[in-house]
Amino acid sequence: MRMIDLSHMMNLHTPGWVGYAGNKMYYAQNLQTKAIVAQRIDTALHVGTHLDGAMHATDAKGDMASYPLDYLVSPGCVVDVSEHMEDWAVITPEMMESADVEIREGDILIIHTGYHRYYEGRPQQDLVRYFCLHPGGNFALLQWMLDKKIKWFGIDCGSGDHAMNTSIRYMRPDLTEEFEKQVGMSCREYFGEYEYTHSLSGRKVKADIFPFHSYAFQEGLIHAENVGGDIERVLNQRCVIGAFPWRYEGLEACPCRIVCFFGVDDDIEAVGDVARAINTP
Repeated sequence: MRMIDLSHMMNLHTPGWVGYAGNKMYYAQNLQTKAIVAQRIDTALHVGTHLDGAMHATDAKGDMASYPLDYLVSPGCVVDVSEHMEDWAVITPEMMESADVEIREGDILIIHTGYHRYYEGRPQQDLVRYFCLHPGGNFALLQWMLDKKIKWFGIDCGSGDHAMNTSIRYMRPDLTEEFEKQVGMSCREYFGEYEYTHSLSGRKVKADIFPFHSYAFQEGLIHAENVGGDIERVLNQRCVIGAFPWRYEGLEACPCRIVCFFGVDDDIEAVGDVARAINTP
């Protein structure tokens, strides 16, 4: 079996998403006074390579303890669309389908845009470009994923949504103005509104940002953000893909390792109540 890690290094410099704090790490005990080292970390959950749970953006159930192992670990593929990418590019279903790898119904899907090279600590580090100018899908791609029954997806960008289809358009009006000049219309006109029915109350919802969060999450399609590591070693390849967040009840997201496994059987089974995320007394 071969394993390829798609996770970014975490450290004191790991950036939070726009508006989020980064990490704090400090010594609670040290060797010279207590004979043992103990450290503490204060962090947002949306830093580094991490998995968003459904409760991050919807009332639907979906914390880190609710996902069984055979949901988190399953066959899938890494799809390279980088040849089509530039700042604020839109990822389309046609780009996905034309990639040189078979995308099967029910896959875990990792999307490689190439923007991981602008992440913290990389030779081409550019955090404004990474978080605020990155590509992303529109509602057509979201619907394609739902039709394909994609289990979950990951992307080598700061968000599962296009940068200008998030609240960044309000937090960075200077960049929003630049984008709108580039496309010749407002963000709202460019991306459009979308409507859905709240899964629990039946309320009709109309929104114009975060479709890959607000709508997708309640439909069961969650995603991982800030994927990176050695992703370029696995482009357009099929493998078993696994995400490993903490088994922490009530946690809406979590930093995690994302790993591609080669040379293992695609027949994945979660054995036992714990692996199947069944809570027992």
